[in-house]
Order: sequence, then C-alpha cells, then structure tokens
Amino acid sequence: IPQGVKLLLIVNSILFAMIELSGMKNIFFISFGLVPQLVWEEYKIWQLFTYQFIHGSFLHVFFNMLILWMFGQDLEKEWGKKEFLFFYFICGIGSGIITIIFGLNSFVPVVGASGAIYGVLVAFGCVYPNRVVYLYGLLPIKVKYMILGLGLVSFFASIYSNNSNISHITHLSGMVIGLLLIYYNITFSKIKFWYFKRKNISTKTHPNYIKNHKKLMRKKVDKILDKLKEGGWDNLSNEEINY
Repeated sequence: IPQGVKLLLIVNSILFAMIELSGMKNIFFISFGLVPQLVWEEYKIWQLFTYQFIHGSFLHVFFNMLILWMFGQDLEKEWGKKEFLFFYFICGIGSGIITIIFGLNSFVPVVGASGAIYGVLVAFGCVYPNRVVYLYGLLPIKVKYMILGLGLVSFFASIYSNNSNISHITHLSGMVIGLLLIYYNITFSKIKFWYFKRKNISTKTHPNYIKNHKKLMRKKVDKILDKLKEGGWDNLSNEEINY
C-alpha cells in the first residue's frame, strides 16, 4: 500500500476507535464535524478539514476505507504521494464548502471522508475507464459505467432524499470537484510553480530589489571595464564578453 493511502487508512481508523471509546461522540461531531451554521457564523473553518476524519459508524468508516484502499492505491502510484493527497483533500474540502452553501442554516453535523472518496472514484474512472470491477462482488462492470451510475444516484438522491441521514450533496460535490480537477489538470506541482513564479515576479518588481540589482550590475560592469583596460579583450571570459 503506498504511503499516502496507508496514512489515511491508519489515521481514520485510529480516530474512529478513539472517538467511539471516548464516550464523547456528540461533542466531537459538533466540534470537528462539518456544521454549516457554525462554519458560516462562527468561522470554524477547521471543520472543512477535520470532518473528513470523523465517521458515524463502523460500516461508515469501513466502506469509505475499503473504497480508498481499492481505488486509491493505483492513483497514488500513478500520481505520487503529494499529488494524490492534494487531490484527496481538495475534493474533501471543496465538497464541504458546497455542502455549507446548500445548508447555511443547518446545525446537523456532516461527517465522513465520502466527499474525498467520491472524488477518488471519479479520478479512477477517468484514469482507468475500462477497468472491470465486480459490483457487490458479483456483477462485472466497467469502472466508467459504475461511476456514471453513482453520479446519477447521488444527483437524484440530493434532490429527492431531503430526510436522508446521508449527505448526498457532499457525495455529488466530491465527484464534480474531482472531475474539474482532472479536466483542467489542476495539480499540486502546477499551483506550487505558479505561486513561486508570482512570488519571484513580485520580488523583482520591488523597489529595493531593483535598487540592489542595479548596484550589482554596476559593480560587475566596472569590474569588466577594469579587466578590459588592463589586458584588452583577451583578458575577458566568454561570459564577460556576452554580458
């Protein structure tokens, strides 16, 4: 099992056991689950991250981790640890933001890694569309058709299952965000490159940088002129001549 998937499996499993044994499940749900009204009104922004590590039942965490183990491994081997974790958490955080938008006044905690997991499923379907999986261990089906079916179920369930204990909008949001990340090829390395490029540009346009750069250029030119005066063109290196 690659390191990123292994880390997520271990952390989710340990936290589930700790919360169950603590006897303070409701407190954890309110404090670290995703409560739209608290995030919106009391700025508990951390919940967009922490809700992904809290699960409501053994079956909830078991199936989420099973899907992560089944479909996340190949993606991490294909992309690398950093890119996989970036994709995973952007899907989880993004689906949390959309969940808040659709339930601003809700005080019901949303918990679980399902938003990120559904993003992983979409990514797997895009990268390996013709892989065959066995639905319920019996029915062979290509991944792309399974993902399409899950998307349709989440879409209609988010519209018609208003009283459901399952946050279908979180599932659907994770799929949409995952699809957008894949379609526009948004990766950690590209964002990192863009950040340092912008930082470099802003640094070079700063008055102090320009002033210091001019001083260095002047010193270098003076040095070249001194060498030229002492020994002529033959005294200069190719780099100094080109400069």
